[in-house]
Amino acid sequence: MEYRGSTVYNQDDFFSEYMKRRNRIDSPNNAIEGPIIHELIRDVDQKNILDLGCGDASFGKELLLLSANSYLGIEGSEQMIKVAETNLKDTVGSICYSSIEDYNFPTDSFELITSRFVLHYISNIELIFQKVFNSLRENGQFVFSVQHPLTTASNESKQSGDRRESWIVDDYFLTGERKEPWINKIVVKYHRTIEQYFTILRKTGFRVDQLREGTPKRIHFKSEEEFLRRQRIPVVLVFSCFKME
Repeated sequence: MEYRGSTVYNQDDFFSEYMKRRNRIDSPNNAIEGPIIHELIRDVDQKNILDLGCGDASFGKELLLLSANSYLGIEGSEQMIKVAETNLKDTVGSICYSSIEDYNFPTDSFELITSRFVLHYISNIELIFQKVFNSLRENGQFVFSVQHPLTTASNESKQSGDRRESWIVDDYFLTGERKEPWINKIVVKYHRTIEQYFTILRKTGFRVDQLREGTPKRIHFKSEEEFLRRQRIPVVLVFSCFKME
């Protein structure tokens, strides 16, 4: 069986194992992607924030503690929603139970829209980028991360297990659907080149301010071994874009 979008997170065994991996100090989320996201969004004071695919909303809690005016997380997994509601208890943050594709984006409503390791699950990325653009206020910022295209191009090096010790890059320019083995499940993702992401963003009307590939920094890793391993290939691609009208 294969899982699309956030449906895989509703499987108890997958969800439990995912949360263990996600919360490791040396996970790519915490050691690589997280520091970049925080650096790029800079000041969130009094900003209204939309987070697409918010997961457990721990990021939203952080943003509210940094004086964000409001936080709305969009999440399509029932399992994640339960954890997110607990994390946002006694805050002004809120959660909307919806897939990103089905969410009714309000026009000119947010100063910042974020999405972390989610948009590679989306088939029609052009439509989502347009909805994000319309939902941002003038000079609003869109910051998002995806799995790096060098790792989504081919799943050949994952056939022996989730922990890759070598990376095979193949079929890079053959974009589209990929069925990836992950935590004993088959998860559907969508492979795009870096050039495609950049071109679609520009075509939508965004000014692409920064592109980051997640250069590892030793300070963020507990393990020297994992730090050296993560220097071998990029696992994250991050864009910071602005709506300039």
